[in-house]
Amino acid sequence: MGTSPKDARIELRVTAAQKEAIESAAAISGRTVTAFSTEVLTERAQEVIQQDRRLRVDADAFDAFQSVMDRPARSVDGLRNLLTRTSVFVDGD
Repeated sequence: MGTSPKDARIELRVTAAQKEAIESAAAISGRTVTAFSTEVLTERAQEVIQQDRRLRVDADAFDAFQSVMDRPARSVDGLRNLLTRTSVFVDGD
């Protein structure tokens, strides 16, 4: 499997403390700052993209959800009794 040529750049400005932490982490992991940063940034980018995809809902699905939420609440047999009766749990003062 071939690798794609690296033909794009990203430049970052960081504080001295951030630079030192990144360099230390790269050294600990036995990689260059570029290799370390590329891997970490790519992994985090994929996490953000996946989270966005999981949370996104198409318009039809959202409209259906909104329709259900707009319906008046209905009584559930026994629920009012359950929520108003004395608890079986005793506070251990």
